[in-house]
Amino acid sequence: MTDEQPKEFLQAIEQFNQGDFYTCHDTLEAIWSEAPTFEKNFYQGILQVAVALYHLGNHNWRGAVILLGEGLNRLHRYQPDYRDIDLDRFVLESSDLLTSLQKLGADRVKEVVLVQSSQKEPNLDSKAILQIPIIREVSTSVE
Repeated sequence: MTDEQPKEFLQAIEQFNQGDFYTCHDTLEAIWSEAPTFEKNFYQGILQVAVALYHLGNHNWRGAVILLGEGLNRLHRYQPDYRDIDLDRFVLESSDLLTSLQKLGADRVKEVVLVQSSQKEPNLDSKAILQIPIIREVSTSVE
């Protein structure tokens, strides 16, 4: 997309990638409420993934699974990329997390340790180590 990113959106990406999901939610909610109709689902989709991760951090398996699913449903229509965000990768990483949570089940949610994909996975016996999705720009997503 050729439109310049709103500075608040860039701030929300940084908050998300730093694991500050509650603040990211607040930032995205302000953008979402003012966004044109077509963009509302885009911002709301990322917002819902952020809130899902916030819930997961509080061991709320049900809230995390529901909001991950809703966020993913909203983001599919913007793939492969939108607003210079690599949505293919973000959706894939978020889908992988959702699948892992569904396999894990609500009874084991307190065992979850979240790591970013760039972190080395900690060696924790009996813990479920799950990678959180990262929001990447299209130009920086090449491996």
